[in-house]
Amino acid sequence: MDSFIWKVYSRRSALCSLEKGQALLHSIDDCGSRLEWRIIIRAQNSSFMEGDMIKAVHAVVGLGLLCFGASQVAVAQDISKLPRVKQTLVAPPNVPVHDQVAKGGPKIVEVRMETTEKLMEVAPGAKVWGLTFDGSIPGPLFVVHEGDYVELTLVNPKESSLAHNVDFHAATGALGGAGLTLVQPGEEVVMRFKAIKPGVFVYHCAPGGTMIPFHVISGMSGAIMVLPRDGLKDADGKSYTYDKAYYIGEQDFYLPQNADGSYKDYSSPAAGMADMLEVAKGLIPTHVVFNGAAGSITGDNALSANVGEKVLFVHSQANRASYPHLIGGHADLYWVGGSFSDTPLTSQETWFVPAGSAVAAAYEFKQPGLYVYLSHNLIEAVLLGAALHMNVEGDWDDNLMTQVSAPAGFDASSAMDH
Repeated sequence: MDSFIWKVYSRRSALCSLEKGQALLHSIDDCGSRLEWRIIIRAQNSSFMEGDMIKAVHAVVGLGLLCFGASQVAVAQDISKLPRVKQTLVAPPNVPVHDQVAKGGPKIVEVRMETTEKLMEVAPGAKVWGLTFDGSIPGPLFVVHEGDYVELTLVNPKESSLAHNVDFHAATGALGGAGLTLVQPGEEVVMRFKAIKPGVFVYHCAPGGTMIPFHVISGMSGAIMVLPRDGLKDADGKSYTYDKAYYIGEQDFYLPQNADGSYKDYSSPAAGMADMLEVAKGLIPTHVVFNGAAGSITGDNALSANVGEKVLFVHSQANRASYPHLIGGHADLYWVGGSFSDTPLTSQETWFVPAGSAVAAAYEFKQPGLYVYLSHNLIEAVLLGAALHMNVEGDWDDNLMTQVSAPAGFDASSAMDH
């Protein structure tokens, strides 16, 4: 006897047939209620008789049943026994208090978020009816760990004029939960999803039809960070811990203008919707800003760090691509597409944020000074507003950079007009 193939069909626990064939274990297929195991065992010598083969098959089938019971049958988790924690959301660029390495097993992370419609200044003389989550553009960053459950209570106040919902790019299921979270003014809804993909992801309002782009270009997006349970890893697979984290939400606005170039005012979000969408159809924004307004993260609101600190930057853009760059620094680590499942790239000068995505990059500051973090589409950065400032304290290292000789009219401050 050269070899046998034993094909085992099982409907529930019944074994239906065996057949001969070629050697090697192929697969376990779930075909509805019929499960097929192809078991191939090569006879080692002519003394390996059919009785021995049957014993071997019984052993392998037993192992297969055990494996199937462990890996193929989906057993619903009793989440009623999971601990619950409340996460207090904060306005960007700040991030909520969180553990970088999970403590204990999965949790249900409760978050409460309110949709708010309010008139906001994008730049001097330019206002927009901001459609916001928790009153900020972007909405707040959520932070959970892989395997946690996110339980969102979404509140739409009775003062609102529009219905709102949330499409979570981190969620698994139709419409990212948008169909389960649509709330009219004066209502609230509770929706839960399991965070099974580690990374950083966009969420945004998506009420349907033309309301989707209108809500997004009116500021209604944010991000969620799903950390691996054992924390981040660097390019060598070693644990990576950051000292600070900031969330930058990039927003493109399409504000209608009067014949004299001034920006139009509207009495409500709906009043300006048709005009705004008409401008947006040209795909040329009037403003591209960080955190809701030009210059919003400069001066007293600039980010801060110290020399030697490792800073994690989460950057999202719900509608267009972006090209973040830290002038005078780099991305020591850059998680492409925001995926923490993949090995990060190293030593990047500029990194890429695809439209409808969030990404993460980390840098250890080595020199003090005023840093500029911007989109390296310089027209958008300098002329439309996509830039922020960061003040870093510490001692200067001449070995890394020094001015060997200065020109007669040198003025260092003139180089910082960003």
